[in-house]
Order: sequence, then C-alpha cells, then structure tokens
Amino acid sequence: MTNPQVKVDAKKPPRAAPDEALVATFLAQHPDFFERHAAVLAGLRLPHVRGDGTTVSLVERQVDVLRERVRESELRLKTLVDNGHANDALAEKIHRLACRLVHARDARLRLASIESSLREDFGAREFVLVLTRREPALADVDARCLRVVAADDPGLKTFDTLFSSGKPRCGRMRDSQRDYLFPSADIAIGSVALVPLGPGGAQGLLAIASPDADHFNPTMSTEFLGRIGELIAIALDGTPERTS
Repeated sequence: MTNPQVKVDAKKPPRAAPDEALVATFLAQHPDFFERHAAVLAGLRLPHVRGDGTTVSLVERQVDVLRERVRESELRLKTLVDNGHANDALAEKIHRLACRLVHARDARLRLASIESSLREDFGAREFVLVLTRREPALADVDARCLRVVAADDPGLKTFDTLFSSGKPRCGRMRDSQRDYLFPSADIAIGSVALVPLGPGGAQGLLAIASPDADHFNPTMSTEFLGRIGELIAIALDGTPERTS
C-alpha cells in the first residue's frame, strides 16, 4: 500500500520591498539613471501633489519644486534688500544726529539737538535721558526728556543688568522700570529700547518707548542703538564748552 501523495502548496515568499534610503542613495549616486531608462521616467506619476486630485509627472513635479525654490530665493533676496535699505536709512539718521551735535556749541544746545533728532529723525514719541553726571550747564534745564539723578539713585538698581552688559536691550520692561522712567507718559508703553550711556552706564541711560509691543523686540539688532548711545555719551560727557 502506497501512501497518498501529499500536495504541498508552496507559495513563493513575497519579495521584500527595497529600502527607500537605498533607492534614494542609488539615484543620488547615479544621476543618469533616468536618462538610460527614459521609459521608467515617463511612466512615473505622483498623485495628488497639487491638492486637486490630479497626478503629475516627475518632470512636472521637479519644475514645481524649482519654481518654489526660486520664489523662496526671491523672498530672501527681497528681505536682504529691504534690510539694506532700512540700515542705510538708519545710518543717514545717525549721521544727521552727529552733524547736529558737532554744530552744537554747549550742553544745552546738544541736549536740544538730541531731543530734536530723536523726535524728527527717528520718530520717537516718548523717551528720556537719565544722567548721573551733574553737568553744571544742565543743572537748571527744565526739559521733559531729561532727568539728572545721583549715581546711587535707588531707582537705577533695577537697571544693573543693563549696565553690567554695557549693551542696549530691547523688549518689554518691568512695571517698576516703567514707573521710574515714564511716570507720566502720554502713551501706553508696549516695548522699550534701553541704551546705557558711557562704559558700564557710568553716565546713565537713554530709554525710548513705543506703544507697539513688537516695535522694540529682543531679536532685533542693537548695533545702531549702540552708536546713538556713544554719540550722546560723548556729547554730554561734561567736557568744557567750546568757544568760537
């Protein structure tokens, strides 16, 4: 008696899908692959790429990608050009401030020049100069933008971090700082630029306020503010008045 033959249904194991990283590496290493296999390239379709349910060829998709890259490059270029124009405008305003200060022959005129420049050239509506050096020529000046205080004024303690850094700072400020600098401001203080005057703020500080919370933001460059601070510190450093 013979054993009945058992038929075994031996299925072929499924072909393993190629590793996507390997495919990508192969194509990167063989950029002429589709030139040698044009039929493969023509048959490739990318579904739903444009979001309307249609399919596009690989070449069309490449064109779309290139167009998007061109748009991004144009946007970056426009941003660089706009920033360049803005920097040129700021440099011109600082130059005008320097010219005003050069022609001002005493501390009173220098203070008036600083105030006029900040209002007219830089469009500052609310600002204050807090000086710790009691310049005799400014002792009796009644100017809203000027406050002369002692170097050990308790109100200055809240700016110790600013003075220790020696660099301008932009952003929002604490209520105590706002109350000290702008106790009777005509505008709501959204953001402020704080500029130390002299090494370590030895001469005080300049504060410029804006109602816009994002106008002076922590990410903005403070290089031009630093230059303004240097000009003001030199102009109001207490040196003897010039004579004609």
